[in-house]
Amino acid sequence: MTEEQAFPVNPVPAVVIALCAAVMGIELVFQLGEAGLAGGPQAVGWRMAAIADFGFSPAVWQRVTEAGDFSFAMLRRFLTYAFVHGSFTHAIFAAVLLLALGKFVGEGMGQGAVLAVFLAATIGGAVVFALTVAGNLPLFGAYPGVYGLIGAYTYLLWMRIGRAGGPRIMAFRMIGFLMAAQLVFGVLFGAQPTWIADVAGFVIGGAAAIMVAPGGWSAFVARVRQR
Repeated sequence: MTEEQAFPVNPVPAVVIALCAAVMGIELVFQLGEAGLAGGPQAVGWRMAAIADFGFSPAVWQRVTEAGDFSFAMLRRFLTYAFVHGSFTHAIFAAVLLLALGKFVGEGMGQGAVLAVFLAATIGGAVVFALTVAGNLPLFGAYPGVYGLIGAYTYLLWMRIGRAGGPRIMAFRMIGFLMAAQLVFGVLFGAQPTWIADVAGFVIGGAAAIMVAPGGWSAFVARVRQR
């Protein structure tokens, strides 16, 4: 049996599986605690404690930039917030999107690029959130990183559609749909400014994809000049 016959569907990159395992593993701990199956009575508060200890907020940015606190406890928050979620539903949707988008981006760019895009969008989304949101609203969840992968996927589609001679604006259908959905939910249930981190993640992920995709910046410039 050839390798192609053994794996008729390309496997999900290991880095994507690791990210999803981290998201759902942490969520599983919260679920066990909330169900009273681990940790005793205090386990009910594990989620809120994790958000307080590992989440991100504009106060973290102020501590780092104004007070000069470059301790690991502060700097880790730029990444660790992505692995703490507000509920099981919040976590499972993030994991599903990570699997799907990570697989697509991994097939087009490689799993190293998936990790680079996710990290850049996660960190960059947190920074933009801190610079634009007043107060100390907490930021948590993998969605800025997920939106970064959407940005990378959009870039892959943009390149593919361009090679086929089609309208490249079609590459932006996914982000357009998601932004419209967020607008509807915001109108119905009230909007939280965390969407700023998501949009920033999308832009940063798309920009990072230009650099880590096959051919890098030169391939991007060549495609633009062909228009």
